[in-house]
Amino acid sequence: MSAPAEAPYAVVVGEALVDLVESRSGEATVYRPMVGGAPLNVAAGLRRLGAQVEFVGAVSRDALGDRIWDLLAATGVGTRASVRVDVPTTLALTSLHDGVPEFTFYGDPPSFARIDRESLDHALVSGATAVYCGSISLMYPGSRETAEAAWSHSGPLKVLDPNVRPRLLADKRALRGTVESLAATADVVKLSGPDAEALLGLAPEPAAACLRDAGAAAVVVTLGAAGAILVSADIELEVSAPAVRAVDTTGAGDAFAAALIHGLMAGGVPAGPDAWRDLVRFAVTAASLSCEVPGASGAMPPLDAIRARTG
Repeated sequence: MSAPAEAPYAVVVGEALVDLVESRSGEATVYRPMVGGAPLNVAAGLRRLGAQVEFVGAVSRDALGDRIWDLLAATGVGTRASVRVDVPTTLALTSLHDGVPEFTFYGDPPSFARIDRESLDHALVSGATAVYCGSISLMYPGSRETAEAAWSHSGPLKVLDPNVRPRLLADKRALRGTVESLAATADVVKLSGPDAEALLGLAPEPAAACLRDAGAAAVVVTLGAAGAILVSADIELEVSAPAVRAVDTTGAGDAFAAALIHGLMAGGVPAGPDAWRDLVRFAVTAASLSCEVPGASGAMPPLDAIRARTG
């Protein structure tokens, strides 16, 4: 079901897939199938925070695709702008090393890329409060062109998250060109420290400056347990992260992005350093809390948990 026309809502564009998450069962290594994909996690995270959201993506008609579709329905994410496709669901084998995920992807052509810009509901996008694009969907023509078409609308706030996966990065120059093109009209670009290195070959601060030079109004770089930094036209600040007992960092960046978008939807782009600090602290806290729970979409924290931790 779509968000009511009068209610503020976000549009999330990108991939939905299934993570095969490594775990132990006695002496055996087993893999648990869990619905994931960074944009889907962001959509689920926004719903957990109470926001209305519409997901734009391609979902397979196979059994795993049905699991994705059912999760979207169960979490209340709108799917009227999504399509079902007749290719096997893309799989992401997720191995954890000291709680940090490493991904290996299976599925060619990727199920999530089997969408085209002609199917985009432009009225839905233009009426949104915020639009999110990013992740590996930017690396494949169909899903990339759909994201670019959604991005072309001038009304919604625009949040970009490159969420780079180095093992898939066959053409760094092409992805960097796409990211810089989208960043040119972004209200906020969310980048991680590893993203900055993999895509731009830069440390966090120079990477933020690079994307600001490309046109982004503000850039937030997440630094894991060290928190995050924000750089805008006249503001530079650092926000520390609360101490947590991390179990699984899968989806922490997605929880950060969901909380960031939620804050932008509620209050608009912050007007000064104090408001920016509050928003980034809110997002950092959401990301930290997600690390205390295994999995990705299911680990997105609710609003009251974040508020309780931030005080």
